[in-house]
Amino acid sequence: MSGKTTFRLEVPYKLIETGVKSESKPLIVYLHGYGQNIEQFEKICKPLLSTKAYHLFIQGPYPIYDTSRKVNVSKWGRAWYLYDGNRGQFIKSLEITSEFIQSVIDRMLKIIHPERISILGYSMGGYQAGYFALTRWKHINELIVLNARVKTEVVHDNWENLKHLNILALHGKNDESVKHEPQKSEIEKLKKADLNAKFKMIDASHKLNRQYFDEIKDWQKKLGYN
Repeated sequence: MSGKTTFRLEVPYKLIETGVKSESKPLIVYLHGYGQNIEQFEKICKPLLSTKAYHLFIQGPYPIYDTSRKVNVSKWGRAWYLYDGNRGQFIKSLEITSEFIQSVIDRMLKIIHPERISILGYSMGGYQAGYFALTRWKHINELIVLNARVKTEVVHDNWENLKHLNILALHGKNDESVKHEPQKSEIEKLKKADLNAKFKMIDASHKLNRQYFDEIKDWQKKLGYN
């Protein structure tokens, strides 16, 4: 006899509230890049914490083994999905992780009442954030994707469901890890479907710098973020 069963892993998250507690404010969900963890990504995204919001950092569920054996397991880098080059496996893994992300957000919504929800993903987290926003459009108002690609093939021509989404895609001009052309093409497709989508090249590499965060904050400000 053979079969499959589930294996339990504990995955940390962290909620930071900025601004006056009684104020109405958005919830911003942060998804880190491959090999990072929430502690590292919080430090990287520190410039965004000046925005008055609930900032929710979630860690990827898949630990990346540290071969040096000098790093505590809690500090290991993490991944968001399992990908072997097979598209079906990719989508399946994105969906499983999206269910997990939704469960964390649902838990937060029992104690906070945000006026809107935004999801931000960098690199591997950007692929995950894009999938999450396009498949769980009822829950998301803004999508920010950094150095990744929005996989519009999961929309299946249900563009009307996405008309409320505001989408920002930023990409490093010198990014050698993820090419910018596929992302630019996806954003053009979203714009043709009458979505409020914007693509902008940053004079940077794959690594996030201050210019990324300045662009994000300017974009958020135009949408009413404080």
